[in-house]
Amino acid sequence: MSMDSIRELAERVRGNVNRVIVGKEDVIDKLLIALIASGHVLLEDVPGTGKTLLAKALAESLDCSFRRIQFTPDLLPSDLSGIHFFNQKHAEFEFRPGPLFTNILLADEINRATPRTQSSLLECMEERQISIDGETRTLQRPFLVIATQNPIENQGTFPLPEAQLDRFLFKIRMGYPSTEEGLAILKRFKETNPLAHIQSVAGSADIIAAQDAYSAVTATDDVLSYLLRLVERTREHKEIAVGVSPRGSQALLKAAQVHAILRGGIS
Repeated sequence: MSMDSIRELAERVRGNVNRVIVGKEDVIDKLLIALIASGHVLLEDVPGTGKTLLAKALAESLDCSFRRIQFTPDLLPSDLSGIHFFNQKHAEFEFRPGPLFTNILLADEINRATPRTQSSLLECMEERQISIDGETRTLQRPFLVIATQNPIENQGTFPLPEAQLDRFLFKIRMGYPSTEEGLAILKRFKETNPLAHIQSVAGSADIIAAQDAYSAVTATDDVLSYLLRLVERTREHKEIAVGVSPRGSQALLKAAQVHAILRGGIS
């Protein structure tokens, strides 16, 4: 896939999502960057700002499998990964896959699950695989986790540890709409939910082709040195507890490559 084709793909998906979401162009672009760069996104903001709606709009725009999990304190790791159950008819154990076996996973209110359940996402987010009862199962591409959390409620929540946060490419705040955007939202949703009327504009094969092609964007030594200096400053700054990890520096490079394509600077 050419760089122009990747940009055209992103424009189609962006336009489709914009039929549901008012404004938030920067947020939508970051979602597209994460999707193409094989990253994951954490949406953090107060309730009612459109976090779940945005994730659903992206999922509906892609001809990919989509699962939503409402994270709660009683959610178990096996509720995500799946279980082996005994099939009495065939007198043997069979695997019943959990919701992690999907292309786009919406982890709603992820900080309401216990650390044990949260940690079950670490392997699949980083390595795109799940180990169950000593057997490793590979997840299908593309695989994107969109997690949401409410930053203002502390009761009954479990803050994500640094090891978990490091798996996300972006942590994004939706923010309140402007007066003009608020008026447009009221008009758009006055009679019906536009999410019910959008159709997919890209398939999984398109996304995989884009994921395989974007890394061809050239990054000169000067660009790499500048990126590394930015990363090192976060490790030295006295007001930053934990600086950017080597994994984070690689993620920053990938995001920059995709961003260059979407901005039209690469053909």
